[in-house]
Amino acid sequence: MTIKRIHSGGEFEPKVGYCRAVVAGGFVHVAGTVGQGDDAPAQCRHALQVIEAALTEAGCSFADVIRVTYMLPDRHEFEPCWPILAETFGANPPAATMIECGLIDPKYRIEIEVTALLPD
Repeated sequence: MTIKRIHSGGEFEPKVGYCRAVVAGGFVHVAGTVGQGDDAPAQCRHALQVIEAALTEAGCSFADVIRVTYMLPDRHEFEPCWPILAETFGANPPAATMIECGLIDPKYRIEIEVTALLPD
């Protein structure tokens, strides 16, 4: 089995020792991704841009995402992100989970992790 690793240049990749995404066994596993911005919706949009770049490099898109996990330090900040997420996934919504938890830095308000199926 061939494994392809995708790096985005994020500051934590070399510090922690991971890559943005791994393509293996017909799947694309995108690591938890935070974004820049002043609030959860802005960070959500930016994180999705980073994820989209990784998916594109892997050969797929948001239409191929089958699983998504949202992590937020405050669950009350999730609802303002819903329209962004509904727009992103459109007619191809993945299975989803939202977890309230601490993130790597208090400035981050949302982290998003996805798994996609490579198209045939």
